[in-house]
Formats: sequence, C-alpha cells, structure tokens
Amino acid sequence: MLEIKRDYYLRQLIAQRGSSFIKIITGLRRAGKSYLLDPIFRQFLLQDGVAPDHIIHLNLEEFENRCLLDPSALFTFVKKQIADSQTYYVLLDEIQLVPGFESILSSFLHLDNLDVYVTGSNSRFLSSDVITQFRGRGTQIHLYPLSFGEIYAALGGDKYELWERYYRYGGLPQVVQQPDDQARISFLEAQKDNVYLNDLIERYRIRNSDSLGILSSVIASDVGALTNPHKLERTFKSKIGVDLSYHKIEDYLEKLQNAFLIEKSKRFDVKGKRYIDTPVKYYFTDPGIRNAFVDFRQTEESHLMENIIYNELRRRGFKVDVGTVETRGENGTRQQLEVDFVARKADNTYYIQSALTIGDSAKRYQESRSLDHINDHFSKIIIAKDTFAPGHERNGIATIGLFGFLLDDKILDKYQ
Repeated sequence: MLEIKRDYYLRQLIAQRGSSFIKIITGLRRAGKSYLLDPIFRQFLLQDGVAPDHIIHLNLEEFENRCLLDPSALFTFVKKQIADSQTYYVLLDEIQLVPGFESILSSFLHLDNLDVYVTGSNSRFLSSDVITQFRGRGTQIHLYPLSFGEIYAALGGDKYELWERYYRYGGLPQVVQQPDDQARISFLEAQKDNVYLNDLIERYRIRNSDSLGILSSVIASDVGALTNPHKLERTFKSKIGVDLSYHKIEDYLEKLQNAFLIEKSKRFDVKGKRYIDTPVKYYFTDPGIRNAFVDFRQTEESHLMENIIYNELRRRGFKVDVGTVETRGENGTRQQLEVDFVARKADNTYYIQSALTIGDSAKRYQESRSLDHINDHFSKIIIAKDTFAPGHERNGIATIGLFGFLLDDKILDKYQ
C-alpha cells in the first residue's frame, strides 16, 4: 500500500498538542481524517517517547468497540485507562456514533491530563457540526484531499502525466491507490452516489433526492462560473424542466457546503473594498468528485486548473474571494473586470490570475488586464501552466509556473 505523508496537517496537530481544547479534524468524507490520527499522529507520539498505554485510540465503527457506544461506558472506559498524572492522548474516530457525544467530550475537558482528538462523519453527523458544538472549547484542523504536491512527493515521475491524472481523478487517498483509470472512475462514481449524496439524503431526510443530484451536477458543470440561487432556479426551469424554488436551491447549496463537497467564494470589489452579495462562485473540494458529477464528460483543463488553484490556496490557509475591478472604456462606459482570486492571510494579500497559457501577447494582455487596473501595493500574480520559471511582467505583475506554485508551499512569500 502506497504511504503518503500528510506533514502539513501533522504539524498542525503537533502545534495544538497539549492545548486545553478538543482537537476536531474536519473535512470531506474519505479525505483521510482517520488516517491522520492513526497511523500518522499515533506514530509521531510513539516516536516522541509517549508510552503506548498513554495513547487511547478507539475506532468506534469497529465491531469490537460496539459496547463503548453507550456514553457512560465510553467515559468509564477512558477514565479507567488513566493510571497516573502524565498526559494521556485520546484519539476517537467516528465519535458521532455515540449518542450525546457532546456531553462526553465536555466531560473530558474537565480531566486535566487528557489531550483529546476526534473525527467523525456519516449520515447522522457531518463534521462541520462538531466545531459549532464546541465553539470556544474546540479547535478545528480542516483537512483537504491529497494535494498535487503530496501525491508527487509520494509517486514522483512525469509532472505532466501526474497533472493530467490529478485534474481528472482528484486527490482522495483511495483514488490514488487504484490501479488504473477505469478503477478510479468506478470508485469516484460509487462515492458520489453511495457516500456523498446518500449521506445528505439520509441525514436531512430529503424527499426530492433527484433534485439534489441534479443541482450538484449543474454546479459541477459550471464550476468557477458566477451564479446565484435565482439564476439556478431559472436554469432548472428552462434547461431541465424541473421546478425547484429559490429557497430550496439555497438550502441544498448550504447542505453541500456543510458536507465539504463545495465551497463558496464571494465577490470582492477591489477598489471599493467591499463585498458584493451576489453572484458568487462555487468550487469543488476535490476535482475527481466534481468530474464524477458530470460523468467525466466536461473535464476542461482550464476550469479544473482554476478550481485546483483555489483549493491549494484554501489548503494553505488563505481566505479566497473573487475580485472585481471597475474601469471605464474609451467611450466612458463602465466595465467590470474579474480577478480570479483575492487571497488573504494575516496582513498579506495577493491578486492572482489562473491561466492555462500566456504564450502570445494577446493572451498575456487578456490575463493581466484586470491586474493592471489595481493601484494598491499588494502583489499581483499570474499562475500559468506554460511558464517554467518565475519572472516579472510589466507593471510589476509576477508570473509563476503552475508546478512551481503547486510544489512549493512558500512560493508566494517571495512576492510579498
């Protein structure tokens, strides 16, 4: 079995080690939350000198642990493991299987020498709920599917071949383990139907399940395009022949976001320094799942590259908006130019364009036009697949090669 390190997330767990908070690992189902706890974090603790009997790891989905699904039994079991004043590490997978798990975790907070880490996701509980339950008492570590960089570090080989596989089939760990493309497609289609959609249908008791699937496919088909519930309502009526109300679409979109299938990126007026409520863009957390929703028919590289850059920025901790820049044409008419991403973290802001190619002057002008009209001091960058080495264009617009960006987590620091 291929072993892929998740060092980026391991460092986050290590940074939170010993804090008084419940450490809550959230993220898309099948993205590797359980694997992050064990073996990755558990092995780190052992190598750091923690005694095996001071690590209490329970996968509550396993048959042998069924007796611990009773809240009192679980609490009693954990408490009985505590034999001294040293720190005990409690690693709990699928905590949602325990009725009233919130009270159990709250009780753990009162035991001074416990360091508690939990994951959980299924039809009765999606992990975005956990952090809400423990606001002020829990800290979230949000895990994304495998990045291109993580997969390349494990597999190596030709970057272009791996890139084509990545934007088609994504980064779910079990997809990477599949032997060929057909196996990858079969796995992703099964996850789409039997895990992601069924989880939502069962959890929220959705009666019109076909509409949820259709909406997911519509969002997938137009990934990265500006839209809103009213526009989607019209699309359902005119192109699909289905009446689905604005409010129901809004509700479904929220559920898809809560399940970490999609993320919403709001529009930001760069010059006016304000948000514009609508329309917005939706990106899929994993390109393979996105492609499964369109039956692998619409795999335009440029759109998927934009989605992957968005995911990579989010993985690195950026808040990411869609930028708009208002200009006036030669005849005085107002024009709205788009900046693909306004990425912010701490005091740093980057204006970023995604471009499959900037091989000729016309394309270069097209991609840099909106950036040319931004007059503040923050960095302006074009990420292009056909650029092999970084350089600067006119008006201080930097150009970064796609692989340079994907394989170097710190590359944007060079352009602050």
